[in-house]
Amino acid sequence: MARFWQRLKELTQPDTPSTNVGFVSTRFAGTDGVSLETLKWAKVLEEANHKCFWYAGKLDHSEDVSMCVHEAFFNHPENIWISEQIWGKTARTAYATERIRIMAQYLKETLYAFVKKFNIHILVFENVLSIPMHVPLGIAISELIAETHIPAIAHHHDFYWERIRFSVSAVDDMLDTAFPSRDSDLQHVVINQAAQEDLARRKGVPSIIIPNVIDFENPPPPPDDYTKDLRQEMGLEPDDIVILQPTRVVPRKGIEHSIELVRALGDKKYKLVISHDAGDEGFEYRNMLAEMAKQSGVDLRFFATRVGDIRRINEEGKKVYTLWDIYPIASLVTYPSLYEGFGNAFLEAVYFKKPVLINRYAIFHRDIEPKGFEVTVMDGYLTKSEVSEVRVILEDEKLRNEIVEHNYKIAAHHYSYAELRRHLETLILNITKGYYHDIR
Repeated sequence: MARFWQRLKELTQPDTPSTNVGFVSTRFAGTDGVSLETLKWAKVLEEANHKCFWYAGKLDHSEDVSMCVHEAFFNHPENIWISEQIWGKTARTAYATERIRIMAQYLKETLYAFVKKFNIHILVFENVLSIPMHVPLGIAISELIAETHIPAIAHHHDFYWERIRFSVSAVDDMLDTAFPSRDSDLQHVVINQAAQEDLARRKGVPSIIIPNVIDFENPPPPPDDYTKDLRQEMGLEPDDIVILQPTRVVPRKGIEHSIELVRALGDKKYKLVISHDAGDEGFEYRNMLAEMAKQSGVDLRFFATRVGDIRRINEEGKKVYTLWDIYPIASLVTYPSLYEGFGNAFLEAVYFKKPVLINRYAIFHRDIEPKGFEVTVMDGYLTKSEVSEVRVILEDEKLRNEIVEHNYKIAAHHYSYAELRRHLETLILNITKGYYHDIR
């Protein structure tokens, strides 16, 4: 054991020779949960003297630390064609199989080039072996692991068996092989207990839980001059109160419950603001929400065209704000999701010290709620009691401050960068040869 602790010390000392870590996915760009959470991992690793590099089909990172392979993006035309042949069907053609194999071989070659170009020591696969948005890329990665035995981590945010759209498949053989791979060199990381149990039951592989985190050790900075006109740009009056739905506009977010809440509050000063767009799942749900809000007399504002991953001026000469610019002007955050892999928006609301209305989705109930957060919780539908509780919180500043301070302290204990740092130190130790030589 003495050699084990010596090895741990060597890996965590500031003067440790840096390890080159390569992150791989279909996309590292924008404000999707996978991209944002990966940036947190990279920040913690870089603070520990490691160097991070990026491989994806769409990237926000500079060329000197990244390799953009357009065919690796899930919306690349070739992958769209492949997806049309394999989902919602129970058999595929030989031609479809050939196209998958050709694409997988090409992507595997680019992965080899990525590893060589940046002298990668450890690969981290971000959800690309979990959700089969890009089947050829998953196959390419699995073959790369088998051929090289490179130390690797599969960071799973959610699995294909959790999504209805992947329940009927013509590639069950490929899903079994690559999503995820069972290779003994691959260390699996999940973000909640249910995923850990499902992965063990379905695939027979162990995993560790690393929940999503926020830098609670450093509170958010106060609003600056850039955002002083934000309320005006939203068209708000001085006495208007913002209720923020900080999610994409997709059915599993349960946004109709937020509309019902604002309707039930019965005061025109409450404005419901949705920060994100409909993403890649169509606009039917968005249109339904707009019609529902109109019929309910709710002032619903879609602000996605003015929200981006960085501050900038758009083509029309207007400011683009970040989601973190919007949180400070909100008086309440609604998060009535039907399902979440974890719940980043919940942690963000706590980070910005905002009260929350949340639906008791399974992961919240099992992993987060037992920590002792004080939030307004609905069980699948909104009741008068929950509306009354929200009204009291919005109108009682002293109570509201007590609640948000309590929640911040709990989150800082369980979901801080310090927790992530501890997990990653152990994880890197687990996949180095030194660990196995010392322990076995």
